[in-house]
Amino acid sequence: MAVPARKTSKAKKRLRRAQDNLKKPEISFDESLGDYRRSHHVSLKGYYKGRKVIDKE
Repeated sequence: MAVPARKTSKAKKRLRRAQDNLKKPEISFDESLGDYRRSHHVSLKGYYKGRKVIDKE
């Protein structure tokens, strides 16, 4: 059975494990506005759940 010659440091372990939880953002097409938006976020045009919540001036 293979045994490591030296203990792996905490920094080395964390560096290797840091990329495990990276995921791409959930982006969906909003048919009412005709553009893409992230889930549970305000769209670029200022709409959320079909209502205008931000006025861009």
